[in-house]
Amino acid sequence: MAEININEADQRRSNARILDVREDFEVAEGMIPGALHIPMGQLQARLSELDPAVPVIAVCRSGNRSARVADALNGAGFTADTMTGGMIAWTRAGLPTT
Repeated sequence: MAEININEADQRRSNARILDVREDFEVAEGMIPGALHIPMGQLQARLSELDPAVPVIAVCRSGNRSARVADALNGAGFTADTMTGGMIAWTRAGLPTT
């Protein structure tokens, strides 16, 4: 699993699936446009919603949960990275949210 920064994630989001693994109440504060929301606890049950041929960038609030998710996805045959700093860094940088 690679750790990528917010600028790399922003550049790659048109070619990768942004996977937001935060809880519903956190996502209500905004998420990256086009991201797929699957809370970390639901990942196993909803894995079929991800295409193994498309790289994944896992995102959470600060980067801790997304790192664990990226590791799990890589172990399941996906190519997954984690965005360091999470949505805290993304919003502080003024990057777009929905």
